[in-house]
Amino acid sequence: MATTTVRDTATLDARERGGQWKQWIASQFPGLQADLYGADGFDGRMESSTAGATVLTRLDGGRHRVARDGAGSRAPADDFLKIVAPWQGTAEVSQFGRRCRVGRGQWVIYDTSAPYAIDNPDPTQHLIIMVPRARVAEAGLPLPALMARSPACSAGIARAALNMMRNTWHALPGLTDEAAVAAGNTLADLIRLSLLELSGRSTATGQRAILRDRIRGYVATHLADPDLDVARLATVFNCSRRQLYNAFEGEAESIAAAIQRGRLEASMRDLVEPALRGLPISDIAQRWGFGNMSHFSKAFRAHTGRSPREFRRLEATSLPQAVCQRAGPAKQGGSGRVAGL
Repeated sequence: MATTTVRDTATLDARERGGQWKQWIASQFPGLQADLYGADGFDGRMESSTAGATVLTRLDGGRHRVARDGAGSRAPADDFLKIVAPWQGTAEVSQFGRRCRVGRGQWVIYDTSAPYAIDNPDPTQHLIIMVPRARVAEAGLPLPALMARSPACSAGIARAALNMMRNTWHALPGLTDEAAVAAGNTLADLIRLSLLELSGRSTATGQRAILRDRIRGYVATHLADPDLDVARLATVFNCSRRQLYNAFEGEAESIAAAIQRGRLEASMRDLVEPALRGLPISDIAQRWGFGNMSHFSKAFRAHTGRSPREFRRLEATSLPQAVCQRAGPAKQGGSGRVAGL
């Protein structure tokens, strides 16, 4: 399961809060210095989780400013691009001679390896995303020219990316490690496609990739929904079935087959999970979207060569690492990764 780190000034003496907040900022975001606009006191909270290599932080705080002057040695954060997406309040990002102010329903991206400053003139609730540079960089993509800029978020790719940021943050506590990695990769891909569009390189192929990545993210977090199928996806994404099939043209398996495989692999993990040994097989089938036990048994045997009961007798250590590895007991409504969807 995703590991969450929480830092909250409410646990401190009022006289210590401002100084401690500055230390927390420097610790969470290496090389960053905070200024409280001269205030003596400060109330703030940072809650951070990871989705694979992507780091998501919910930051609630009073008026403050952060800046990096570029001095000092290279920090691990330099390998990331960073996004601030306000839930409340505004953020003004300055970098490479540009200033970009964003509020609720917008996001702005900047480069952690170069000097920058962010002014938060009002009490804020921000979602901050650190995405690996290697996942976003693409040959010919002029990253410096795109920093301190905000994609149009009223619709299209950038809106899909913003929704994925928020949905990933809310879903992380219930995701397995595998699903979290899948969500993080999907988010990084949507950010990359948003930057392609911002640079003027959006194409029909890119639009299909956007739809495909949105579907991947949705499926990864909704495998437990018994109504998840092609018809449901067409309704959710307001498109025709043909558009769905076109988005996955050339993929190794159909959408329906990938959904079923994801559910079966999640069921396999639960069947060998020591903490779930007493849970009936029918309950495991239902928790991963199989409403019909006969269908589940047939599909399971076709996928593994064994019945669910026979499979459960095996020790977890005898199963392939890719199938068995997980961080802990599954939660109701959790999800497994749908690789290759």
